[in-house]
Amino acid sequence: MADARIAVHTEATIDRIAPEVHGHFAEHLGRCIYGGIWHSDSAEEEGLREDTVSLLDDLDLPVLRWPGGCFADDYHWEDGVGPREERPRRRNLFWAQGPEETPEESNAFGTDEFLALCERIGTEPYLAANVGSGDPQEATDWVEYCNYDGDTELADRRRQNGHDEPYGVTYWGLGNENWGCGGRMTPEQYAREYRRFATYVGTTDNLLLDHDLELIACGYEGHEWNRRFLEEVSGAPWGQAFPLDHLTLHHYYGRTMTVSEADERQYDEFLAEALEMEHHIERMAAAIDAVATTRDIGVIVDEWGSWHPEATAESGLEQPGTVLDGLSAAAVLDVFNDHSDVVTMTNIAQTVNVLQCLVETDENDAWARPTYRVFDLYAPHKGNDAVRTSVSAPTRDTGDDDLELIRGSASITEGETYITVTNLDCIDEHTVEIEIEGDTPDEADVSGKVLFAEQAPDLAVTADNADEFVATELTVSITDGTLTAELPPSTVAAISIR
Repeated sequence: MADARIAVHTEATIDRIAPEVHGHFAEHLGRCIYGGIWHSDSAEEEGLREDTVSLLDDLDLPVLRWPGGCFADDYHWEDGVGPREERPRRRNLFWAQGPEETPEESNAFGTDEFLALCERIGTEPYLAANVGSGDPQEATDWVEYCNYDGDTELADRRRQNGHDEPYGVTYWGLGNENWGCGGRMTPEQYAREYRRFATYVGTTDNLLLDHDLELIACGYEGHEWNRRFLEEVSGAPWGQAFPLDHLTLHHYYGRTMTVSEADERQYDEFLAEALEMEHHIERMAAAIDAVATTRDIGVIVDEWGSWHPEATAESGLEQPGTVLDGLSAAAVLDVFNDHSDVVTMTNIAQTVNVLQCLVETDENDAWARPTYRVFDLYAPHKGNDAVRTSVSAPTRDTGDDDLELIRGSASITEGETYITVTNLDCIDEHTVEIEIEGDTPDEADVSGKVLFAEQAPDLAVTADNADEFVATELTVSITDGTLTAELPPSTVAAISIR
């Protein structure tokens, strides 16, 4: 007998799910770049790792953020262009690189290497400019180097470095965590810096470029900070050209819980912490609406995911990739779908080897993690119209709040309704009934897949067992137009109705 019900309101459209909501993030720390995406300095080979690139290509990444993170606000882009043997070796002020824990940056992987990766895998680049220790000219020069098709020294330098045509980079972040590692600024101080940078960077698309730039400001989980920042930016005499397209926040969860040592109660607390994402999105959207009422400013969550105690500076921020982490990613992706009217991009941290990465490598191999499988399962949502869902499900008290044990979201495109459902209960299975408003599908129209049906929440991926995490067929029955599926504990399901 069903104990959870989901109603899919196909006429109640929220907004289009921007493909960029499935975005990713790669920073120069640990083995994310060197050893993960790019062969390490000590390897016999140099260049992109083809095994990693192949996995990323298969996932169809819509956007990739680089070079940080905290690294971005101590990074000077001109160090990383030109002949590699002539590039200076610089400090890495915030992170150690590789297993030797060296706080140095070789600059072997720079702007052209990153943009070549983006071209290889068909993803949009999102560059984070240095506000903390840089200046507006440096940021504007970077835009010119990447995007200008004229006859200037910087455009010619790009051509000499092997790329005749402009890269056409659209997304430009002006700073990162400027309330913290990016300068420990007050919101008013950062707003004034942001205005300076936006004046110069934002002017390039009026004269130098044939496409518009999307300017991205750094926000904070402390939402009073966001209100004060927006008020200071809004107080300038901008006229019609308001220099702010998106405002960001970062949300990590699980910092006190090692999955292999946790119990079911702690699993619940972890998942509830992940779902706090919804609160933060709503608070940021409310601040934007209150202060910039006539502006179309999107919410970007450009760092998010699990961050467990094992992930330290000494470990290169590496941690096991578990079923529970994949389950949390599914729950958060459902939140993003439900807020597609305000969420314009997200970037999970990080792409390879670091934190809740999607791909893990050793010296010889690269393999997909459980979170990779979740992104793959959710991929059909990209570009669809999200629609409202009503969920009635059991809950469990986590101390601070109740965890709804069944979550889900739905989207529609011509000829298809796509529904994702997570069983966040790591103890019991639940039978879920799904009703599609205004539709009575038959069995020929319906197919289902499920992840993690045979795996415990604390099971971690390895090179040897990675293929065991692929989705399997989900049995979906239909009675009088109502779909019914049994979801084992800690599973993620997707149902397609055509």
